[in-house]
Amino acid sequence: MSRTFTLLIGAFVVCATVHAQSTKPGLWEINQKMGGNPEMDKAMAQMQQQMAGMSAAEKKMMQDMMAKQGMTMPTAGAGGGMAMKVCITPEMAAKQDMPVQTEGDCTTTITSRSANALKMNFVCKNPASSGEGTYTFSGDTAYTMKMLMKSTHQGKPVNTTLDGQGKWLSASCGSVKPMK
Repeated sequence: MSRTFTLLIGAFVVCATVHAQSTKPGLWEINQKMGGNPEMDKAMAQMQQQMAGMSAAEKKMMQDMMAKQGMTMPTAGAGGGMAMKVCITPEMAAKQDMPVQTEGDCTTTITSRSANALKMNFVCKNPASSGEGTYTFSGDTAYTMKMLMKSTHQGKPVNTTLDGQGKWLSASCGSVKPMK
């Protein structure tokens, strides 16, 4: 897979798994759309084409890799975004601090928390990127998210926006395994 594909999936994974506040345990659907610059928009379109063009074996490998982390493989979401499902256990929900994927060797810091909002920063080493974001919660079954990610591409600084939503689907996670 290309470095851009890895960066996009890594950012998606980090952002999809950071949310925390008062979240209901069970199956969640996470929808996110990246944008903010023409290169990233092009890379996102290429990633979606790569995913659509994967052989059955490549898709299976990607699905297995993501399943080990407690997620489904991203699919095309509304408005050109990406969608995935994650399983949140009662223990994770009780902690109000969801696990953060270490894909890309990332560190996440929650900088503030209120009754309906959470602000955070993250730094990833491989591929190198950093960012900050705000999650706004609508009770324990939905949230919206806005994030700014900074990285470099071919030696040039790149700023990327990420807008997302999460919604609770059901108490049962079905075949989606809990996140690690």
